[in-house]
Amino acid sequence: MLMKKGIDHIGVGVGGVILNSAGKVFLAKRGRDARNESGKWEFPGGSVEFGELLKDALVREVLEEYGFTISVDLLLGVVDHILLREKQHWVSPTYLCRYVNGEPRILEPNKCDEIGWFAVDTIPVDKLSSASRDSLSCFRLHFAEKGELSL
Repeated sequence: MLMKKGIDHIGVGVGGVILNSAGKVFLAKRGRDARNESGKWEFPGGSVEFGELLKDALVREVLEEYGFTISVDLLLGVVDHILLREKQHWVSPTYLCRYVNGEPRILEPNKCDEIGWFAVDTIPVDKLSSASRDSLSCFRLHFAEKGELSL
């Protein structure tokens, strides 16, 4: 019997707060076939495969799901993604990333309904997935400590 990540055992996911040259962040709205939190906006990412480095998993997931390339700069934090109603438990490192090239597009239409670049102050916080809300807090804390962005 095949065991399911996040359900039969704790899953490892990885996410990225991706910045473009204009300082906007990339978000995707989870579709009806998403593994969890359908209809919520998120920082992209996905599950880590056995033997795969976290950063490599993130680069692969963004390319597979949205068709563009990123560079992974630094770890912002690790978030607990526990969804009691959906009976799922994930641990997800979140990285600060930079857009490199490619035209962002939805390559898995049932898993994603919408994508876009958002100014940090226009992120729909109340409509973010739980992991992405925590990732946003890590992002804001990082930049508040550095004094690079006023958030």
